[in-house]
Amino acid sequence: MYTAQDEKRLYEQAKSLIASTPENIEDAVAQLREVINFSDWKYYVQSEPLLSDYEYDTLFKKLKSLEEQYPEQVTEDSPTQRVAMGLSEKFPPVAHLVPMLSLDNTYNAEDLMDFDRKCKELAGTDKIEYCVEPKYDGASISLVYENGRMTRGATRGDGVMGEEITANIRQIKSIPLSANFQKDQVGQVEIRGEVVIHKNVFAAYNEQRIAEGLSPLANPRNAASGTLRILDPKEVAKRKLSAILYHISYYTTADNQRPATLTTHYDSIQYLYSLGFPTPAKEMRKFDNIEGVIQFCDDFEVRRDDLPFEVDGLVIKVNDFDMQDKMGMTTHHPRWAVAYKFKARQATSKLLDVEFQVGRTGAVTPVAKIEPVPIGGVTVRSISLFNEDVIREKDLRIGDTVVVERAGDVIPYIVKSLAELRTGEERPIAFPHSCPACREALEKNEEEAAWRCVNINCPVQVAERIIHYTSKDAMDIRGLGGANVIKFFELGLLKDIPGLYHIDWEAVSKLGGFGDKSITNLKQAIEHSKKQPLSRLIYGLGIRFVGETTAKTLANAVTHIRDFYDWDVEKLSTLEDIGPKVASSVAQFFHNEENRHMLDMLEKEGLNLVNQHKGGEQATGELAGKTFLFTGTLTKMKRSEAEAMAEAKGGSILSGVSSKLNYLVVGEDAGSKLEKAKKLGTVSILTEDEFLNLVNA
Repeated sequence: MYTAQDEKRLYEQAKSLIASTPENIEDAVAQLREVINFSDWKYYVQSEPLLSDYEYDTLFKKLKSLEEQYPEQVTEDSPTQRVAMGLSEKFPPVAHLVPMLSLDNTYNAEDLMDFDRKCKELAGTDKIEYCVEPKYDGASISLVYENGRMTRGATRGDGVMGEEITANIRQIKSIPLSANFQKDQVGQVEIRGEVVIHKNVFAAYNEQRIAEGLSPLANPRNAASGTLRILDPKEVAKRKLSAILYHISYYTTADNQRPATLTTHYDSIQYLYSLGFPTPAKEMRKFDNIEGVIQFCDDFEVRRDDLPFEVDGLVIKVNDFDMQDKMGMTTHHPRWAVAYKFKARQATSKLLDVEFQVGRTGAVTPVAKIEPVPIGGVTVRSISLFNEDVIREKDLRIGDTVVVERAGDVIPYIVKSLAELRTGEERPIAFPHSCPACREALEKNEEEAAWRCVNINCPVQVAERIIHYTSKDAMDIRGLGGANVIKFFELGLLKDIPGLYHIDWEAVSKLGGFGDKSITNLKQAIEHSKKQPLSRLIYGLGIRFVGETTAKTLANAVTHIRDFYDWDVEKLSTLEDIGPKVASSVAQFFHNEENRHMLDMLEKEGLNLVNQHKGGEQATGELAGKTFLFTGTLTKMKRSEAEAMAEAKGGSILSGVSSKLNYLVVGEDAGSKLEKAKKLGTVSILTEDEFLNLVNA
C-alpha cells in the first residue's frame, strides 16, 4: 500500500523521468518500473489515473527500449512482461481463454508510418490491408458463448484473470443471450468488447441525480466501469448500459478448420453483426495502404463528437487473420494492431478560487475558477462544482492542483485533486450561509444537496426567471436573449416578467446596438408571445421540476390557468406521470399570492391563459385524439420537432408509457419505455420513418 509521501515522490519521479532518463541503466530501469507499477495501481485498482495516456506511454516505451538494448535487465516482474494489474475482491476471479492484451499507442502520422513499416517486415510483404474502427472509451469485457448461449461475462482484470460479472452483463440489453453460432459449426467462442453509456443516457441520468440532490457521475467511462462492479443487478439495469463488441479472440469448431466467415477481421465483425451483436460494423473502414488510414484518422477526429458514445481514438488492425498469426504478439500487445490516440481531453490546472452563483430556482452553485487550460480545442477557465457535497467528496481546496476533463459535449468538470502535491498553503472552500446576491439566509432541504435562496425577489433569480421565460422553448421572444435581459434589468428597464410587455422603447433606442429595425422585430416577438399556447406559458413560468412535457400535461388538465388555484397536491398527483414532488412544487407555486398577482397582470397585458382545446374548440387534424411518446435518439430530427409535427396534426404528447398511449416512436438505443410498451401490448410501436409516413400521409 502506498502512503501519501510515496505518491508525491513517485509522481515527481514520473515527471522527472518523462523529461530525462538517468545515465545509470540499472537506476533508470528500476525507477521506470517503480513509477509504471505505481501508475498501474492508481489506474486499475484505485480507478484514479495519475498520468495522462501520453505520459504513461512515454515511460513505458522508455523502459521497453532500455530492456531491448540491455536484455540482462529484463526480469519476470517487469511491467513489460505482463499485461496489467488490478482485481477487486467483489467478484470471483476467472481465467480468460486468451489473455486480454493492451494495445501499443500512436499519436501522429509518423508513428503510423513506423507501424506500417514494422508490419510489412514481420509479414514479409509490401501489401497489407488494414481495418480501422473507433476506440470506444468504456470498460473492457470478455464474453464466452458455448453452443450458442452466453455462459460467462468477465471484466478485463489484469488481462489474464478477470472478474466474473455474468449477472450484470445480462442486464445489458444490447448483448444477445444466445446466437446461432452453430450454423458455422462454432462451439465455444470468446468475444471481446467495451461496455459504454450513450451520451444522452449519461446526461439524462446525471440530470436526474442532480434533481434528486445527488452528486453527478464523473464521466461515461468511469460510470460504465463502476456500474459493472455494482453487486445488485437491478441497479445495474437502471444505468442502461450499452456494449460494442469488436474482436473474436477464441473459437472452436467441429472439424478444427477456420470457417469462411472468420478469415479476416472485417468479415468477423460483419459476421457478429449479422448474428445480432452490437459491433463497430457501420463505422469500420478498410484501406490497402497506410496513407488512407492516416487520412481517415484526421477526418474522424474532427467528427468524433457526432458518435453516440465517447471515443478516445481509433484502432488500426491488420485485416487478414493468417497474417496476424504470422506477425504474432509480445507479452504486452499484438504486433498486428495499434491504437491511434486523439488529442488529450484531460489536463491538470490550479484551482484559483470558487465563486457562488444563484440560479433561477434559488439554488446556489459553486463555480471553480482555474488557471486557463486548453482541453480538446477549448480553453477552460470555469467549471461547475454542482453543490457543497461535491466539494467535500472530492476534498477540493483553493490552491490545489486538479485534474480537469472534458468529454465530448459534456461541460468540463474536475475529476479530482492531486492531494499528494499539496504544499500546506492550500485553503478550505467555505460555502456561504447567505445568498451572494441578496444576503438572505440560505436554506437546505434534508433530501437535497443544494443550498437555496428562498427570497422570491432575489434580483439574480428574477433576472434568470425572465431569461427562462423568453427562451426558445418557452415564450420564444426572439432577439432579446440573456445578455439583453441582464442589460435591461441592470438599467431598470425591466423589473419582472410582466414588465416585458411595457418596456420603455424610447430609452432602449438610446442604447447602443438597438436600431429601429431591431426594436421593431423585438416588439413583434413580444407581441407574438401573447398568443403562445398555455403549455408554453406554464413552462415559461419556471415552476421547479416542470419541464416541457409536464407543462403540456398540466395545460391539458384545465380550461384556465386559474383552475390550479383550487387544486391540491392530491389532485395534481392524479395526472399522468406527476409524482408527489412535482405536485407539491406546482401546488406551492399556484397558491402563492405574488405568483397569482403576476398571472393577473399578464392576463391584463393580453396573454393567453386559456387552454384552447379544453371545454371549447377541440383539437383538429388527422391525428386528433391520438397520443404519442418518443424514446431513444432520433436521427432525422430533434425530438421537439417530432413532437411539434404530431401536435400540428392534432396529436398530443404523453410523458410516459400507459394504457392511454397510442404510438411509441422508437429511435436508436431505446430503453425501458420500449420494453414497457411491448408488455402492454396495446401500443403501436413505430420507427422514425414510420412516424414520418404517418404524419405526412
